[in-house]
Amino acid sequence: MPRYEHGVRVSESPTNIPTPISFDAGVPVIFGTSPVNLASDPSNATNKLFLCNTFDEAKAAVGYSEDYDYTLNQAIDAFFKAFAIGPVVLCNVLDPATNKETFTEAEVEIKDGQAVAATAGILLDSLVVKNGETALTKNEDYTVAFDDEGKLVVTMINTTPVKINLSGNKLKPSTVTNAQVIGAYDSTTGVETGLELVREVFPKFNLTPSLIVAPGFSKNAAVGAAMINKCTEISGLFTCECVIDLDTTTATKYTDVENAKKSAGYTSEHAILLWPCIKYNDKVMFYSAMYAAMVSYNDYANDNIPGLYSSNIDCKAQAAVLENGTEVVLDIRQADDYINAFGVVTVFNMNGFKAWGNNTAAYPDVTDPKDRWISCRRFFSWWGNTFIVTYFEKVDNPANYRLVESIVDSENVRGNSLVSMNKCAGLRMEFNIDDNPVEQILNGKIVFKEYLAPYTPAEDILNVLEFDPTMIEAALGGGE
Repeated sequence: MPRYEHGVRVSESPTNIPTPISFDAGVPVIFGTSPVNLASDPSNATNKLFLCNTFDEAKAAVGYSEDYDYTLNQAIDAFFKAFAIGPVVLCNVLDPATNKETFTEAEVEIKDGQAVAATAGILLDSLVVKNGETALTKNEDYTVAFDDEGKLVVTMINTTPVKINLSGNKLKPSTVTNAQVIGAYDSTTGVETGLELVREVFPKFNLTPSLIVAPGFSKNAAVGAAMINKCTEISGLFTCECVIDLDTTTATKYTDVENAKKSAGYTSEHAILLWPCIKYNDKVMFYSAMYAAMVSYNDYANDNIPGLYSSNIDCKAQAAVLENGTEVVLDIRQADDYINAFGVVTVFNMNGFKAWGNNTAAYPDVTDPKDRWISCRRFFSWWGNTFIVTYFEKVDNPANYRLVESIVDSENVRGNSLVSMNKCAGLRMEFNIDDNPVEQILNGKIVFKEYLAPYTPAEDILNVLEFDPTMIEAALGGGE
């Protein structure tokens, strides 16, 4: 019988997550842990790549809660809430078959026919519900669901006990190891896990990776090294950069940053190093999650071209903090002389917290603009990837003048377009006979040469101030 309504009522709708804008300068690939018990298919949410265009897609694919002990929750918040940008590729490495522990909740009170568990991360396939010592049957005596906060709600059907007992298994994200993130290839089964899955991004989605991210886990030097290793020859073809957190449990102050970088052995031009963590929504977040979202949004704002510098840009942080929540207060000399100077990006409060730093991990050992400046490096990687994707269809065509001319003309048109849009200083391609001897062409090889000049950053702006006494003289009428 339908309810007869008479009076004044209210209802509540869940918080609306804005529809993300879409960018196509490559796709960030993010590895971490997630509350897979909340995913639409928990048994199929581990070591799988999910292309997520919206918050709801991410939530269904790997599960979501506001618990930042699960590192993918941080990335989902950064991309879909803080910057409302997508898509991203998510990969959860937490295995509910092994990364778990038992739990027991005795005498959970039932109110209005429902009991809400206090335990988070409950795995439904292990759940045991009892009325005293009597086991109850799912879908006969009760049903289960998760609420918006990820808490288990048990709804009674045919029986109405006062209290019930719950037991079973729950997720334990702290047991996920760095080795699980690094992953491996099983030569017997052909199964790949962890970072080994980066190579599958293009074959699966026809998208080139732009950034490799593993919030929190990248603070481990072995994970960081594995991420760097995956930045080149992706799928045998592509190049990208990775975003790495320096460990704030060892680098607890700005003067520790140089040694932390040296101890980890980071010198790659494809690595973007970050220190410290940030606070977002009153919770500690690993900086790499927010930085990757900020960079992606910056690319979108630049017509999907990674040519703008992601420094002195609002990074949505409330504070700079260590992993334990201790606030880090930097002035510009500390940020510049002890962090940026060693090839590390930080966060700096200048009328709001801004990402601060333009150097890759290759600096200061490498000063080649192509490899020193983050945006120049990303521009080269992006342009090379687009060249491969654009002209792959011409592989195995006859090596005649028409082929050469079409590639050179097309690239110069693309380059001229970017120059006219002020996205770079110059870009041109040449085909030189000296680079293409007959023997080489007979062996099926053609060499082009392309010159790229993305803009370097205006990192140091100096205004020389000088006192001019003649102005005083003129103002007082002394010159008349």
